[in-house]
Amino acid sequence: MMHGVASRGFQFEPTNLQLLIDSVPALIHTGLPDGELDFFNQTWLKYVGRPMEDLRGWKWTATIHPEDAAGIVAKWRECVASGAIFEYEARVRRADGDYRWMFHRKDPVRDDLGNIVKWYGTSIDIEERKRAEEALRKSEEQWRDVFENNPTMYFMVDAGGIVLAVNPFGGDQLGYRVDELVGQSVLKVFYGPDREAAQQNVARCLSELGHSMSWDLRKVRKDGTMLWVRETARAVLRENHPVVLIACEDITERKQAEERIREQEIELRQVLDLAPQHIFVLEPDGRFLYANRRDLEYTGFSLGDVLDPDFLAKVIHPDDFSRLRQERAEAIARGVSWESEERLLGKNGEYRWFLVRLNPLRDEQGRIIRWYGTRTDIEDRKQTEERLQHENVALREEIDKASMFEEIVGNSPALQRVLARISKVAPTDSTVLVTGETGTGKELVARAIHRRSKRSSRAFVSVNCAAVPRDLIASELFGHEKGAFTGAVQRRLGRFELAEGGTIFLDEVGELPAETQIALLRVLQEREFERVGGNLPIRSDVRVIAATNRDLLTAIAAGTFRRDLFYRLNVFPIEIPSLRERREDIPLLVEYFIDRFARNAGKNIRGVSKKTLDLLQAYPWPGNIRELQNVIERSVIVCETENFSVDESWLSREPLAREASSPLDLAEKLAAQEKEMIEAALRECAGRVFGPSGAAVMLGMPRSTLESKIRSLKINKNRFRTSGSEEEN
Repeated sequence: MMHGVASRGFQFEPTNLQLLIDSVPALIHTGLPDGELDFFNQTWLKYVGRPMEDLRGWKWTATIHPEDAAGIVAKWRECVASGAIFEYEARVRRADGDYRWMFHRKDPVRDDLGNIVKWYGTSIDIEERKRAEEALRKSEEQWRDVFENNPTMYFMVDAGGIVLAVNPFGGDQLGYRVDELVGQSVLKVFYGPDREAAQQNVARCLSELGHSMSWDLRKVRKDGTMLWVRETARAVLRENHPVVLIACEDITERKQAEERIREQEIELRQVLDLAPQHIFVLEPDGRFLYANRRDLEYTGFSLGDVLDPDFLAKVIHPDDFSRLRQERAEAIARGVSWESEERLLGKNGEYRWFLVRLNPLRDEQGRIIRWYGTRTDIEDRKQTEERLQHENVALREEIDKASMFEEIVGNSPALQRVLARISKVAPTDSTVLVTGETGTGKELVARAIHRRSKRSSRAFVSVNCAAVPRDLIASELFGHEKGAFTGAVQRRLGRFELAEGGTIFLDEVGELPAETQIALLRVLQEREFERVGGNLPIRSDVRVIAATNRDLLTAIAAGTFRRDLFYRLNVFPIEIPSLRERREDIPLLVEYFIDRFARNAGKNIRGVSKKTLDLLQAYPWPGNIRELQNVIERSVIVCETENFSVDESWLSREPLAREASSPLDLAEKLAAQEKEMIEAALRECAGRVFGPSGAAVMLGMPRSTLESKIRSLKINKNRFRTSGSEEEN
């Protein structure tokens, strides 16, 4: 029975348990609420030699012995109607045509309203038990006839164990004639390996005259074979001499049946110990009675430790214990099956997720006599679910986030140089630093790199470092533990964990506070981090793409950005040109945005007026492509004709006037910024231009280009040399 209940612990899972269900020695099946059986495991199908379709519904009755079919069907229909647990013994035809006795049991599973939604059943081969019962029944009938005709084995022995008398039946049973036994020592003739025990029993019987005693011993026949007997003996006085009268009952078959049962119990214990599941048995009140070897090996505790009332508090995760204790107590009080998920502490000090199930075993009066439970390791499933949940969160955020545009549009030389660099760096895992003015499409470039990388099937997680409060940015990036700070009511995973295996885009990375810069540097150097409030390092497999519109070299000089972090981020720099640097792309962008927004608005716009196109190309676009997109969308909304036009008043006049009044201001400003950046790099590198520690490497440009810029900007690199620096050739 233990085997049957333990097998019902293997309920169906959508992933890893199917193979286990089809491999266990138990015959497992399921039924619908109306009583039709809808599933039989492979052990069942192989046992009867039938395909699944030959058994579904009520077709399974064809495998039942004709004498048992009506009874099992009637009992099953009765249980389906009442909702009671189904138990029945019936013979089943095996694939070789033989019928064998099986014990069939089905348990109902109910929903929250108490309605039966499924029946789960097992069938266990009990042929050997039935044969043993039949043998015992026949033995009892035989012995009843024996006693009626008085053919019991009777012996009379004296105090020294010498046979004084024996009945013919006794002699026949042992293969002797009566005259061969009388006068012989019964201890030497009969008892073989149990001679010493027999001698002690006779002596004890003689010491208590008149009292009956019984014991089980083995007797040896004349041919050397042995039989088990239950001896009932009493010492009496005969002619003032003590004698012992012994009546012997042959219990060989019973002993053999007990031995078979004992061997089956040992085999069952081995099956339970070798089962891939954790199996445990509880008393009716919920106290532990047994745990299999798999459970003990996982926890590292002994069976004595498991029997400790406080055992569960030691192995169940503190966050799960209170809930599980209450749920389990309620289930045991109500006498119903129970299922839940828990984290269990292993002997290695780590917790793993398990699916725990508990089912009651009842006696004929319906009283619970045992609880049988199983724990199934679902750690891999939980990690997969958690990873998919994280990726879904990241995907929803990516979908919900309004992208500037879906494709990179343009064919200007400046843009083509950017696309060429994207193609080269995308297949690698190198860290990329994207720079450029606001609105130039830095995130779009980051997404393009991700889509063309080997990580494209995993998450792309975007974080605007400037939009997150400084006090919360570390928690946003790396997550936090429960209680790490006020308001941290539960553990939260950070964006790096959401992006595991994929790409994280850190926009406006120059806005990170100093302490977060240190944590980011650790991720880039050591590929690990810790949650806020945690002390366990978490390994990270994430590609980092950062972006900024700030001059990080100036920030380094001002002490607001770490120099070592800049080097780690600036492995592969990509500078996005402003829209005014790629004016030849404006007609293509205008056409692209008009088509996009017109389709969304249900409008048919066939052309763009030349005046509008000239106006758009002459405008400096301080907000770059994002500003152009907004202007086009607004114009499409108000456009009433098939010819597209833009209201000139919508274009910001201040930048346009500044460019018109002083067209050289911008170039001069850019040259001044470039000169300042190069001088800062030369100062950092002690005047060295090339080599591993030279300014060219720091700035991410070829040596020849840097030398040319130094000459054109009239920078004296020698003034940055220190006394210990070497001369360059």
